[in-house]
Amino acid sequence: MNTLNHFATPQLELLHRGKVRDSYRAPSGERLIVVTDRLSAFDSVLETPIAHKGAVLNGLAAFWFDKTQHIIPNHVIELLDPNVTLAKEAEPIRVEMIVRNYITGSMLRGYQKGQRTFSGVSVPDGLTKHQQFPAPIVTPTTKEDSDREITPENLVREGWVAAELYEQMRVKSLELFNFASAWMAERGIILVDTKYEFGLLNGELILIDEIHTPDSSRFWSAEHYARNPETAEQMDKEYVRQWLIQNKQDGQYPRALTPEVAQEASRRYLDIFERITGAPLPTGGDVRARLVGNLVRAGIMKDAWVNIVMGSAADKEHCLKIRQNFEAYNIFTQLRVTSAHKNGEEIAGMAEVWNNSVEPGVIIAVAGLSNGLGGALAANVNVPVISCPPWKDYAELAMNLNSSVIMSSGTPNLTVVRPDNAAQAAVRALNLPRLREQLSKEILVTKAKLRAADAELRVL
Repeated sequence: MNTLNHFATPQLELLHRGKVRDSYRAPSGERLIVVTDRLSAFDSVLETPIAHKGAVLNGLAAFWFDKTQHIIPNHVIELLDPNVTLAKEAEPIRVEMIVRNYITGSMLRGYQKGQRTFSGVSVPDGLTKHQQFPAPIVTPTTKEDSDREITPENLVREGWVAAELYEQMRVKSLELFNFASAWMAERGIILVDTKYEFGLLNGELILIDEIHTPDSSRFWSAEHYARNPETAEQMDKEYVRQWLIQNKQDGQYPRALTPEVAQEASRRYLDIFERITGAPLPTGGDVRARLVGNLVRAGIMKDAWVNIVMGSAADKEHCLKIRQNFEAYNIFTQLRVTSAHKNGEEIAGMAEVWNNSVEPGVIIAVAGLSNGLGGALAANVNVPVISCPPWKDYAELAMNLNSSVIMSSGTPNLTVVRPDNAAQAAVRALNLPRLREQLSKEILVTKAKLRAADAELRVL
């Protein structure tokens, strides 16, 4: 399936992996936010990604950030890809400002069990399912592993936010909600409830994260609501939540969706995007190839990587000899140190990044004597592994070669002796069209030099 369920690259520093968004440090020092196709519900991430969901969320958030700049500044610098936003680095305020205009969802479930006060806001008896409040209410929660209802007074008392800053957040939240509600009403959509997150940038309050997306908000069809409020069509991920509730077994929600439910969820995401923005979301092409291409053009990353992994820092000079041979090919290279024998447990964490990288890569293993590193890497990664053992003389070379060449089944480790040839083998293993074109030109240059030498010397 053409989805982005996981974003990883050894080229960028991972700052945070959330339920849906992955944040990285951009080369400029700013924050790179990658919105994946993962879907979270009831505080867990489902195994089934939803096609185009990440692009819908990122595109809608960008749309609303642009439309609401007159209300409050936000963290967006630029959209680099339908799934990727470059954002200013703000200090997040660990409070979610939830604005509700109808009683539904978790609030309705609590109300039906007798609850009448929500985050310090009291609601009267006698409310019916999906009934509208006289005016929108704000029910904040804490940003923790599991969000917690909390009163504004306790937010201040527990040190989550200062009283004056909270009041500013409350006012801005209602302004944002009212603006979006009016916009959507003109398009036949009811903004039922939503959440806002804020941060501080140079002491100024700004809007961060996402805004008015199907993941952060609940939408209904105004036409369906007018016909029957209690069965109003849900135009957001509440559709998935309800399916999970209906299919709950032994107190556990399903971990995966059926293909039909995933497809319908995707359709709903695409539909709400078009209804709000007035234009369909482009959905053609391979999402990973497009994403890598856009990030390369933006100067965020290279289109391929080579990690040179040494068993000991003593092999640094040998690794640098290998590395210098990549300078002509515009490939990201990185030196890493881990020992298969002494701290082999570190390989799993490295492999997690290599195996899920969005761009192609190759690993060069540098270890001598008993070379367990090349085999350990080859057995745990899904990219080519080339061993290039260090050596000082032919006796050491013979011993190192033996341990590098003889590998057990399921460990497809390749072995190349010369550092320059190891680099050349890695460039070929990447198999990128631009590299193949460059290599073809180099081969022609070599052939031309040999022909010229032949012409010069055969007349002597």
